[in-house]
Amino acid sequence: MAVRPVVQIGHPALKAVNQTIADFHSPRLRRLIKDLTDTMHDNGLIGIAAPQVAKNYRVFVTHVRNTGSRKLTRSDRMRVYINPTIAYFSRDKQIIYEGCGSVAFGELFAPVRRPVRVVIEANDETGTRFSLTCDGILSRVIQHEYDHLSGIEFTEKIADYRQILSRDFYLKNIKNSKAQKQAVRVTTCVWKRIG
Repeated sequence: MAVRPVVQIGHPALKAVNQTIADFHSPRLRRLIKDLTDTMHDNGLIGIAAPQVAKNYRVFVTHVRNTGSRKLTRSDRMRVYINPTIAYFSRDKQIIYEGCGSVAFGELFAPVRRPVRVVIEANDETGTRFSLTCDGILSRVIQHEYDHLSGIEFTEKIADYRQILSRDFYLKNIKNSKAQKQAVRVTTCVWKRIG
């Protein structure tokens, strides 16, 4: 297991320029993907980007599943995104409470308004180029991790700073609310090979 420390807001790696991956078969990339996956699972996260473990590459991983902070009606498999670009953002937006392993170690949640659906294009761990069309929490975590690759923290997108919550308050009062459950529900998840 290769669990890495999750760097915290203010660390220079979170604002640094992230390099594009050229060699999809390098041992360094394999190690990075393994480190990201292990660190995400060990910390109970559903996504993590390379800058969060102080590695400045255009790579992130997601694994939308039940955790201590989220109970979902639909889980998703572990996914790797290398050199991603978001090709489409829906016009309709919604608020979901977000947290981040790099902001107070995931102990702070706040409302963030983001597009409901996205289409992301990226390479997977084999170098295969794909597109993924999705909504719900999968769309949300993709946008959140994609922001990390541009040096953006979710705290820069908080919709109402008066509604920032501790993790405990979020778990007791927001996590199981009807609005939050509806917003995180994944109804669309379409993967296609491209290129």
